[in-house]
Amino acid sequence: MTAYTTMDSPLGVLLLVGEETADGTTLTSLSAPGQKNAPAVGPDWLHHPDGFKEITRQLTAYFAGELTEFDIARTPSGTAFQQRVWRALEEIPYGTSTTYGRIAERLGVAGRQVQAVGAAIGANPLLLVRPCHRVIGADGSMRGYAAGVERKVRLLTHEGVLQPTLL
Repeated sequence: MTAYTTMDSPLGVLLLVGEETADGTTLTSLSAPGQKNAPAVGPDWLHHPDGFKEITRQLTAYFAGELTEFDIARTPSGTAFQQRVWRALEEIPYGTSTTYGRIAERLGVAGRQVQAVGAAIGANPLLLVRPCHRVIGADGSMRGYAAGVERKVRLLTHEGVLQPTLL
């Protein structure tokens, strides 16, 4: 059964989607308002905030600066290639960034397949939990982010990768 809840965050109201199992809820998707390819709540989905208590606790702790690594059960998804790329994302430490090229190099991907790495990163259904926001352009630019570049900058600033802008 597909379950969902929402939670307020500095990124806006997050939509958490998961699968109910005998052991609890596994996270399938975490998205922000207006995010590219974000799921829409289905008519047969169960609104079940209690099933997401641990997940929302960890997200709240992350935004409070008290948590740097998530321990959340996830619903497996994606192609074998996407899963390889997503595992590489999960190895990027809090407070750091890397480039699309470095991820491709680490995975042994060359040539035209480098674009496939970017596409797999863009297809990541677990905003924040699987830290695709930590991937930037080789020139230091903030390349595409499904939840919007402004949110990417906000997350990297929160993690200390970028300095806050003073006005």
